[in-house]
Amino acid sequence: MKAVIQRVKQSSVTVDNKITGQIKHGLNILLGIDIADNDNDIEWLCNKIVNLRIFNDDKGLMNLSVKDVKGDIILISQFTLISDTKKGNRPSFINAAKPDIAIPIYEKFISCLEKSLYKPIQKGIFGADMKVSILNDGPVTIIIDTKNK
Repeated sequence: MKAVIQRVKQSSVTVDNKITGQIKHGLNILLGIDIADNDNDIEWLCNKIVNLRIFNDDKGLMNLSVKDVKGDIILISQFTLISDTKKGNRPSFINAAKPDIAIPIYEKFISCLEKSLYKPIQKGIFGADMKVSILNDGPVTIIIDTKNK
């Protein structure tokens, strides 16, 4: 799994001109699922994200997690994160999990985040053409790949 995590002041995702998810203060997560991903990747990445200290404390230092600040999370599936650009100029998505594998992993990941934060996770619609609006805070952007634990 590969995640692009952005600290945001607000974020929303729209499908067919309808907002499917929106948050104020928290994390916008773009998530790519690889064909080799499994339950261990879900647990590891979920724990890493909810405990990632990228929010400022009262001294302005990044010492607090989304859990600590009671922030929200919006999760957007993005298979293009699992691209191979080694050859030519057209990315290959051969390692991106197909929906029959990716959707159950995506849903388990949502469940893990919700259990860890004790609140619902906002989200887009898996596989849909989504419009994402992000107001970065910082900006702070972190990329995590479960293949590089």
